[in-house]
Amino acid sequence: MKSILLVGLGRFGRHMAMEFYRQKHEIMAVDLDEERVNDVLPYVTNAQIGDCTNEHFVASLGVRNFDLCVVAIGDNFQSSLETTALLKDYGAKFVLARASRDVHAKFLLRNGADEVIYLEKEMAIRAATTYSNDRLFDFIQLAPDYCLCEVAMPKRWIGKTVVDLEVRTRFRVSVMGVKKDEELDLMPGSTHILQADERILLLGRNEDLKQFL
Repeated sequence: MKSILLVGLGRFGRHMAMEFYRQKHEIMAVDLDEERVNDVLPYVTNAQIGDCTNEHFVASLGVRNFDLCVVAIGDNFQSSLETTALLKDYGAKFVLARASRDVHAKFLLRNGADEVIYLEKEMAIRAATTYSNDRLFDFIQLAPDYCLCEVAMPKRWIGKTVVDLEVRTRFRVSVMGVKKDEELDLMPGSTHILQADERILLLGRNEDLKQFL
C-alpha cells in the first residue's frame, strides 16, 4: 500500500482516485473546485480544497510523506508546471505529471517531473497499433525499443512446444506466457503443447516483433 497525493480532480484525476482506491492505497486528493473534491470523497482517505500553485498551501501538505505525487491537472498547463516544481521543491519523492502536448512534457520534465503521462498520444499510438493488425490483441511499451505483445497463436505453432519452435533463436523474441480466456500460464515449460485457442505473450525489440507479426 502506498501513500499518494493526487492533485487535480477532473475526469482523469477522478478515475485515478477510483483505481487507487480499488488497489487499496491511501490517497490525499486536492483540487480548487469544491464540487470535484466532494465527488471523490468516497474513494480517498482525505481531501482538501486548495491551490497547489500556492507555496504556503503546498508546504502544509507534508509532501515528503507521500510515496507518489500525481499532478493530474489537464486544463491549465501553467498551474501544472508550477505545481510540479513546488512539489519537488518541498521534497516530493516521485512526481508523475500529465501532459497534453509534446512541448508540455518537455517542460514538465525539466521542472521536476520524474515521469510524464501524455494520454492523447499514448492512446492514439495504442489504438492505431492494435486495430491495424488483426493478430495483435494488446501491447505494452516497456521501453523505447522494447514491447510486450499479446498475439494470436500462429497456425504453424499449434501442436508444438516453445522448445520445438526455437522461438528465441529463429524469431529473436521471447515467449513470456500463454493465455487462454482469463487464465495465464507464465513461462510455459518444455512440455506445454501450444493450442489454437490460446494467445501468446511475446517480449522483444519493436522491429523484431513487427517483423514477426
